[in-house]
This record gives sequence, structure tokens and C-alpha cells, in this order.
Amino acid sequence: MADTVQTGDEVGRILVQVQNDLSQLKKSLSRVIISEPGETLDIQVLDAAISRTEIGIKKHAEEYLKTVNKQVSTLPIIEDNKKKTRKIAKWQPSPESIPNLLPRKYMIVGASPGEKHKAAFAMRLLYNPSHPKNRELIHQNYGIQLPDLQKKTGSNVGAKKVDTSPKVGSSAVVPAEVRNNNLHLCPNDMKADIASPEKQDPPPSAADLCLQTFVKPKDSSPSKIGMFERAGKRQTDVNQSKDIVQAHRISHLHRPPTWTITTPPPTAASDSKLPQGPARLSPLSPQCAPALPPVPISKHCFSIVDGRIDPCCTEFCAFKKQYCLCWGPLMEALWRLEQLMQEYAVPHARVCDQRLVALMQTGELDWGGGGVGHLLSVLENQEEVWELMQRPGQRYRGEGGRQAAAERIQASWRCHQARTAYLRQQRRKWAAETIAISWLLHAQVGRVRKSLQATRLRQLENYRSMAEYLADNWKHLSTSRRTIIHVPSLGYSEQQRRSLTGFDILQNTQMGRLCDIRDENIEVIYVCPVRLGEDLLHYYTQLLGLQGAVETGDLSAVPASSAKRFTILTPEAYEHFPNHNMCVSTLLKYSPRTLRRIKDLIQGKHAYIVSGVPHMDDLAVADELGVPVLGPEPAVAQLYGTKSGARRIFTSAGVSVPPGHGDIYTLQQLYECLAQLMTDHLEVQRWLFKMDGEFGSRGTAYCDVSHLSFRSWALQKYRRHGPQLWRMAWAQEPVLIKFQEEVPALLASHAKLFNTSCYPSWISFLEHFLKEGGTVEAYPPSDSVTCLTVDLLVEPGGEVHMLSCGDQLHEPGSMQVVGCSMPQTSICQHTLHSICMRVGQACHQRHILGHLSLDLVTFLELGTLEQQLSVTSRFAVMSSKLFHTNLSMVHYSVFFQMCKAHRIGFDIKERQGSVFALHDSTERKSLGLVTISPDLKGALLTFAHNLSIIHQEISAPNLQGKTNFKKLIKNIEEVVGVTIQNAEIEKSA
Repeated sequence: MADTVQTGDEVGRILVQVQNDLSQLKKSLSRVIISEPGETLDIQVLDAAISRTEIGIKKHAEEYLKTVNKQVSTLPIIEDNKKKTRKIAKWQPSPESIPNLLPRKYMIVGASPGEKHKAAFAMRLLYNPSHPKNRELIHQNYGIQLPDLQKKTGSNVGAKKVDTSPKVGSSAVVPAEVRNNNLHLCPNDMKADIASPEKQDPPPSAADLCLQTFVKPKDSSPSKIGMFERAGKRQTDVNQSKDIVQAHRISHLHRPPTWTITTPPPTAASDSKLPQGPARLSPLSPQCAPALPPVPISKHCFSIVDGRIDPCCTEFCAFKKQYCLCWGPLMEALWRLEQLMQEYAVPHARVCDQRLVALMQTGELDWGGGGVGHLLSVLENQEEVWELMQRPGQRYRGEGGRQAAAERIQASWRCHQARTAYLRQQRRKWAAETIAISWLLHAQVGRVRKSLQATRLRQLENYRSMAEYLADNWKHLSTSRRTIIHVPSLGYSEQQRRSLTGFDILQNTQMGRLCDIRDENIEVIYVCPVRLGEDLLHYYTQLLGLQGAVETGDLSAVPASSAKRFTILTPEAYEHFPNHNMCVSTLLKYSPRTLRRIKDLIQGKHAYIVSGVPHMDDLAVADELGVPVLGPEPAVAQLYGTKSGARRIFTSAGVSVPPGHGDIYTLQQLYECLAQLMTDHLEVQRWLFKMDGEFGSRGTAYCDVSHLSFRSWALQKYRRHGPQLWRMAWAQEPVLIKFQEEVPALLASHAKLFNTSCYPSWISFLEHFLKEGGTVEAYPPSDSVTCLTVDLLVEPGGEVHMLSCGDQLHEPGSMQVVGCSMPQTSICQHTLHSICMRVGQACHQRHILGHLSLDLVTFLELGTLEQQLSVTSRFAVMSSKLFHTNLSMVHYSVFFQMCKAHRIGFDIKERQGSVFALHDSTERKSLGLVTISPDLKGALLTFAHNLSIIHQEISAPNLQGKTNFKKLIKNIEEVVGVTIQNAEIEKSA
């Protein structure tokens, strides 16, 4: 700081000396009078003064420029108050030397009282430097001694003198170097007196000190200079000042030079706002510069045309003059805005000074901050400019567009190459990760599969060992106290289970197993697939307690222990898998609490499991409980439980089966088998197609051959050859060929399904038929066809017991079984018993044990029309598949009151009437019904009457609901009609 102050004192003395010398020079020149045109004026005095000034400037130029660039941005302009025409010097400092004068928050907010006092003090000096007290303070604090402006010089009116004052509008005679750099001289600096020629070391003149130069940054490009591109370099500053001083030398008095540098005149509005006193003093470096308050804002809008700002524009000059103290940040913002307009070839942009100053004061532009949006916000036509900039390829139409386009193309190509390589690497990495994860998963799945296989093999071995134990001890178990664990599981395939609605209730239709407690040595544990309410538990407790009363006819004979010999359990997994349609054995497998409860109930007792349709989880449950299973292995049951497997068992048992063929898996095999069967049995008018894995009427379709036009011709061929010769291949060949040609079209046009709930069309049925396999069978050629069901028990010891038999009740036009009448009346009892024994033995040979159901078909032969009955004392009609959607609107208590009002119930004394089987407590849409009567006709009519009464009570004309009551009633009426007809035939015979 000491060096800075010392340098400032020397500069101040030089300024004072230059002022005095110029004043003396002016007085000397003013006294020169030229009397004759041919005379010349000796100007040696002027040359000597100028020489001394030049020597002083050479001596102190370098040190002065360093001081100005580092400490002082500009010097006050000496101005003559009497002169009306003023010229303001064009202030163009180096961009590096421009301090940031934005009012920063950290410099203003929270300033101490001392700092506020210093800032106010600095503002007072800057706004009124001509005050005598302020002159002294500037000299003391900043090391600058301002010249005394109170001394004024007069002029000789009418005297002829050399005119050195600037003239507005006159041409400027200046050196080319100065003219190219667009330097502006202050006219007041020309008024200094010329010092006497006797002084040897004159200080530099004021004209030299008022020069403003710009130093070009090292990293700047020609486009960065912008509107200031004509400014010179720092190295030429001394030479420029020399040229200006030399321009003061006058060689001929008769030709006075005019020293006026043309600058654009300020507007009236801007001129009236400028201070009338001396020029403002530029602040020092940022280290000692105080924080300035916001600059007063005025309306000075200027244009950027073709990316350039015209420095001679009146609006721009007024704007520059107004904001000279904070010109550094504004110049940076204008340069960036100018560069942006050049790059995007914007033809015209209008800058609003108020927005520009406001943006500068926010600090968004500090350190190169602020994006394109901030810069465009200072434009009055920012929407037009933004729309132009948004045009595709607009950036490449401006300055440096070809270079930018080349760089963009190269960058895009390099990006494409890098992106391609990256994606290739990512794909390889993904592939490696996928292979690794797949291998790990494969290995894990392999380990799990091996573990499951080992577990299932262990369970199967345990099942076989327990089956041997059960076979060896069956006679003892069948007569001792034992516990039967009933698991009414329907182990269908997952696809079949998911296609069934109400699968849980369908499994629970086997609640009749509770009747095993009629044997006092048996306790029953029934695993229920649905949760039963207290009302249903109370109902079954009361119903099962009537066994003794039914046998004796005395209500007081109800044993109190009957309710303790059965237990109904629901697996807790039912709540976790409510919509998965899992079989009961699977639910029980994932229910540890229920398994523990069963273990506690069977502890120390003989027990075994009775399942439904076998499933692999039956073995898992048996292995967990440590009890045997009265049933076949799941794989054996799956093999012989199909339609084709049943044909093999019946064939091996010597039971007649309908004409047909099993194990069909290809379409060509289907066509060939059907054509051969139709040729062998021309009397058959309908052929059935049964899918192996399905049950009921879901997987059954039919086709009538009456649609064939050549069937009469085939019958003529058959009659011509006779039954014996017709078995020969040569006799059947013409008819067989004709059938093979017509079978595909016949099936495509006339094949139909009994039930379309699972397979809506023949095409979908045929696809699954060929996938799972199936059979082709002949439908009996008779109008009187009866289907019956026989329940068998194949004991582990090899004995076969026929438990029940009954004639099936079907829905009209369908093969869906909805009930049966017991006992059966379709075939001789001895014949039926013989058939059942043979089939049971065939099953035992194939390790098919436990409870079995056989479906048989009987029909009257056309020759004899004979049908023998069995003689019984009671007949029953039962169904466990009744459903009515309106039943859910009636509680069971109301339902039984309604039945009691219509005298629907069971008479214990007479041992006849109706008994209901309730399936669930929540939906209440299905139930079972059994009617018992001394004759078959009475049992059928009672069953139909009960269904009719229930339907009328729970239905309305506009609310019939979905039910199978009506179809079953119609089928019962047909059966009753057949029985009446048979009775009339017997009487007539």
C-alpha cells in the first residue's frame, strides 16, 4: 500500500504540472496574431513544451499503466464548466481489470456499522469529487491529487489564434492507429496551457492521461471481443499516446488543425441526467472498493443487429454513460448475449436496460453463471428470438456454425461408437449375468428337485411299508376300535381344479362320510375344506345322534356319546389360499396346527387315512402323521383312473364293454379308428368321444352317423354279405374307404359336446383330446338306456365288498350325474354282484385298494326287452349336487322352518321321508337331499315334490335364480313315466 500511495502522489503532481503547462501554452498561442497570409508562426515554444511532456510520459508510462490497471479503473475528467459542448471519453478498460461491482448479498446483508460508514464515505467521494474537502480526502486515502479547476483562462475576443478546441461535427485529423482503435478524447483535456520551452522535464499532458485502453485477454478469440473488437493491445498504449501528443504540433499557423474526435451525441434525456460537475471517479480494486448500492434504472433500450452492438448508437451510448460505475458486469453480460446472437444468427434483438441491470443485481451472472433463459430474459422480443433459436439447425447458421456442425457430427459419431461399444459390453455383461443367474437357478432348482424326489421317494417307501402293515393287520383293525381320517380330496390336475367354480364346496359334498360312526368302534376325523358355522355343527350333531332312534323307532334312544365320536377340522391354510383351488390334502400339508391336532387325537390309537381322488400330497400327510392310507398309489390311480385305463380293467375282468377303441393320441388314429368302428358296427347310430383325464360330462362329445348320405348303401352291402362274411376285410373294403373319406367332414360339421362350460367348441375339445388321449365308444342302440353307480370297497387283504348301488339321474340331454335312486333296478342283482366282484379282483391285482366307484350302462336288448328287478323293502333317491343361487338369501333356521311348514322331513317311526346334507355356512348355494320311500315311484315323486316346494318358496317371478332343480324334476318325471310303462307291461304279460 505504501508503494501505491507513493505512486499516486507522483501521478497527482504530474497532472498538476501538465495542467499548468497546457495553460501557459494556451496563453502563448492566444497572443499570436498573423498579420499577413504569407507569414509563418514560430512554434518552437510549443515544440519544447510538448517535448518535455513526451519525455515525462516515457518516464512514467509503464508505472502509470500498472497503477491504473491494478488500482484505479479511470481518472476524473477535467471539464470546463463554461463550455456548453462536452465530449465524454470512451472508457474501455481491460476485461481482466474490471472489478465485479454487483451488490452481493454477503457484502451488504449483515454488514457491521464500521463497514456501512466506510461505504457511505466512499459513495460521498465518488459522487462529488470536486468538493474541496473531498479533494483532500481523495488525496489522503487514494493517493490521487486532483487539479484545481477554479482557475479559468480568458480568451481574446476577435483575435486570430490557433483553434485547438474540439468541434462537434468536424472531421477528425488523427493518426490512423488512433482512428482504427476508435479512441475518444475529452475536449476539456485540450484546454491545458502550454508550458514554457525553458522547462526541460515537463510532466505528461492531460490529453495523454485521459486515454482509455483495452487489453485483450490471452484466451480471447475474435468473436469474444464483440462490439469492442476494435480496441488495441496493451503494448500499443504508449505509442498511441505518443501519436496523440505529436498531433498537437502545429507546423503552419495559417493551417490550424482541428482536434475533434467524432463521438455519437447523447440523447437529451440521458444528457439531462448526467452530473454537471467533474466526471465520476472509478472505484479501486475489489480489495478496497466499497459495496455499491443498486444503480438507478432508466429506460435505455438498444439493439443487437446481426449479433453486433453498434457502439455509436445513441441508446447504447446513453446506457453506457448511465451505468459507467458498474460497467464491468454489464459488459460481460452484453458480450455473452452478443456471442449468443452471433452463434444463432439472430438478425435483430432488442435489449432492455432495466432487465439487464436487474439480472446483474440478482447475481445470476456472476462467475459465468446464468443460462440461455437468463440471458434471453433481458430481451424485449425474447419470444421471437427464442422461436428463431428453436428452429432445427439454427445454431449452425450463425458464427462458427460450420465448426459447430463438424464438432457435433464428430461428437455424435463418437457418441454412437461409444454407445454401441457400451451397449455391446452391457449385452455381454447382461448375457454373462443371465447365464450365471440361470446356472445358479438351474443348480438350485436341481438341488430342490433332487431333494423333493428324495422326499417323495421316502414318502412312497413309507406308504408301501405301511400298506403292507395294513394288509397284514386288516382283519384285526376292521373289528377293533379305530379312527378313520377322512380327507375328501379331489386330486385333479391343476388345470382342472382352476377351471372348476366352487371347488371347495364340491369337495365338501362328501360329508356323508360322517355316517361311518354308525359303527360304535369307529371314530371319525373329517378334514373339511371350508369353515363350518355353529349352526351346521349343531345340525350334524343332532342328525347323527338320530341313529339309535331310527333303528329302534324311539327318540329316547339317542346315544349321548355319538357327538363325541366325530371331529370336524378345517386346515388353517384355507385362509391363506382362498382362491387357489387346492385339494384338501395340499391344504392339510401346509397346516401344521391342524396336523398337530390330528396327532393328538390319534395318539395311541389305530388310525388310517381314507382319501378321495388320490394325490401326491396324500402320501406327505400320511408320512407326517405316521399312518397308512387306504387307497392306491397316486401314479397307479392316475394310470387306471382314465377312460382308457378303465377299459383295460373291464376287459381283463371279462366284463363286456361297448364297441370302441382307447389310447387315441393322433388325429389320423382318430379318423382310422372311427371309420373302422363305423364299418364294423353299422347298427350304431351315435358314437361317443371321451377324454381320458376328465370326469362327468366335461370331456364327452358325440356325433350321429345318420347325417351320412351313403349309410343306406352301406347297410345294403352288410345285408348282402351277412354277419359272418362281413367280418372279412375284403367285404368291408369299399365301405371302409368311403367312411375314411367322409369322417373328417362329418366330425367337423356334426360333432357336438354335452357340456360346453370347459370346452366351448369341437376344435378346442379335439385339441385337448389329442393332447391327453381319449377313447371312442358306441352309444347303446336302444331307447331305454340306464346308467348305474356301484360303490366298492377293495380291502388290503383282497376281499371286495359292494357298499351301495343306484340308478343315475341325469339332466335332460346331458350325461351330467346329479343324483341316483337306490337300490338299482336296471339289472339282475346277481349279475351286478358278479360283475363287481370280478372288477374288484382285477383292481386288487393292480394294487388298486380302498373305495371305488363303478359307472355301468344297461339297456334292453331289442330281441327280448327283459329286465329283472331286485326285491327290497326300501327305495331311496339321493343327490349331493343340488344348487340354487336363491338359497343364499335364506338362513338355515328359516329354511328348516319353511320345510317344517310344508311337512318336508323324516319320520323316524315310519323310517321314511327326506334328509338334507348341508355343505357350507357362507355361500349356502348347494345342498344334498335324500328321500326314502317303500317303493321307487314314491321316492322319486317325493324327491321331485320337495324340489318344487323349495323352488317356489325361495323364488319370485322376476327372481328365478340359477338352479338345476327344474332339469332334475323333468328327468324324474321321465323316469316315473318309464316305471309306469314297465308296470303296465308286466301286468299285461
